[in-house]
Amino acid sequence: MKVRKWEYKDILRISQIETECFPNEPWSFKMLASSFDTDSFHGVLAEDGGEIIGYGGITVAADTADIANVAVTEAYRHSGVGTAIIEELLRTAASLGAKKVFLEVRVSNSIAMELYLKSGFKGAYARTRYYSDGEDCLVMVKEL
Repeated sequence: MKVRKWEYKDILRISQIETECFPNEPWSFKMLASSFDTDSFHGVLAEDGGEIIGYGGITVAADTADIANVAVTEAYRHSGVGTAIIEELLRTAASLGAKKVFLEVRVSNSIAMELYLKSGFKGAYARTRYYSDGEDCLVMVKEL
């Protein structure tokens, strides 16, 4: 497995994985493509044998960063791919001067919460009815 910065040519596959992993509220192809117009956004992906198997994105501004999304294809879940992506996002944030990294996760997504807790994130507070379907989210934070 290799983790690298995502390139524009990768957006179609990233968009497909986004739709598979987040069918209720996926980022559109256009939203993903527009990330290239934002200097503060940094995307990474994991690939195995040239196949994109996961990705993540982070926005860094001043001394804080926000993980926007992390997704891993079903066949590669629980194999360390998500951890590798998060570690690379955290390295990126630290190298750009971030002191804290935030993320939001659906309260029903216990698998993602477990991954984030293993990566050193802690629950900070909840946002009620955050998602369009009315589900709450937990805001998590990690000090770098």
